[in-house]
Amino acid sequence: MSGYLDMELLRFTTAGSVDDGKSTLIGRLLYDSKSIFEDQMEAVKAASERLGNEEVNLALLTDGLRAEREQGITIDVAYRYFATPKRKFIIADTPGHIEYTRNMVTGASTADAAIILVDARNGIIEQTKRHSYVASLLRLDYVILAVNKMDLVDFSEEVFNNIKTEYTAIAEKLNLKNVIYIPISARDGDNVVNASDKTPWYEGQPLLSLLESLPVKESIERLKARFPVQYVIRPQSDEFHDYRAYAGRLASGRVKVGDKVTILSSYTESTIKAIDEADKSLEEAYAPQSVAIRLSDNVDVSRGDMIVKSDELPRVDANISLLVCWLNHRPLSIGAKYIIRHTTDEVFGFIKDVYYKVNINELENVIGDKLVKMNDIAHIKIKTSKPLKHDLYAENRVTGSLVIIDEATFETVGAGMIVDSLEEQTYVI
Repeated sequence: MSGYLDMELLRFTTAGSVDDGKSTLIGRLLYDSKSIFEDQMEAVKAASERLGNEEVNLALLTDGLRAEREQGITIDVAYRYFATPKRKFIIADTPGHIEYTRNMVTGASTADAAIILVDARNGIIEQTKRHSYVASLLRLDYVILAVNKMDLVDFSEEVFNNIKTEYTAIAEKLNLKNVIYIPISARDGDNVVNASDKTPWYEGQPLLSLLESLPVKESIERLKARFPVQYVIRPQSDEFHDYRAYAGRLASGRVKVGDKVTILSSYTESTIKAIDEADKSLEEAYAPQSVAIRLSDNVDVSRGDMIVKSDELPRVDANISLLVCWLNHRPLSIGAKYIIRHTTDEVFGFIKDVYYKVNINELENVIGDKLVKMNDIAHIKIKTSKPLKHDLYAENRVTGSLVIIDEATFETVGAGMIVDSLEEQTYVI
């Protein structure tokens, strides 16, 4: 059991247009990796027969919602879990429709890689560009372009290479660093788990082998140390009257006993005296461990503060530039007050301006259009009631992101990625 718990975890998201075979691909991965139970497979076989399918429809393995089955569309983000002897996986199965851009942003926000499906018969379409833009926006380390339904184009190397050439130009424009191309047939399993003898011209790995061998994103423990304080522990008993610790989860980096640290936003300095985890003491802790930190000095620390190494200070500012995906049916309102939630901190803020909106299909910035509606992505500026201790999203995905909440309804209305400046953010277009 301990071996399973210690296995490396890869999170990846899947995206594709309607009928690109996304559900079938996930079903194939689950089935061929023996990650489904026998009774589940029997249920899928029975459902396939009822639907008049001559073959087992593996897409039914991932159709968890009745509305999804009835309408033939995916309407939410579904998380699937499976493992092989080499690695554990979490799949975020996200919708492909433009009206669900917000769902793809949600599903991809914690991913290490994205699998973008393309129908070999149709090639690159607008939705492919949109999914690729989101992958670029969220700084995913790897994009796997899975050219599916190769069986319907006679496993043509020319068709595959034409799609690869066209997508390479898009990837360069979006600054996607690591793009891998795989010809597959999700229905028949070609190059999904096992290499296919129908593509002798393809010299790469099958999809599952690739997923097992992809380097997991630069470990968050190697980033600068960020410890947002969730709770101050001060036991009331006489036995522990001198005990005072600051509990939370390391968002990134490592800390150890003896480190000189700064508490933000007060800029008070101290030294880590002890690190506690449950009923034991540690010499060192690393992200994403949940620990309690004790300091050498009796300093004023509260929820929302951040403990950092004194030589690794983050940015501290109340004027924040964001790329935001708007999640709510009510449009963004310039000048309106919202709740801004960032790590363990929660402050009020208002939206100062909309610099531009992004036309994802055309990969263009639309300057002057300030009406930001649900599923729109825009570059905005906010001002918060007190400075936020933050990093750029490109440097740290935890401390570089925040959510915007409607103060009246408490609905989450926006997901933001902190960027440096308007000029530097035009790289994706």
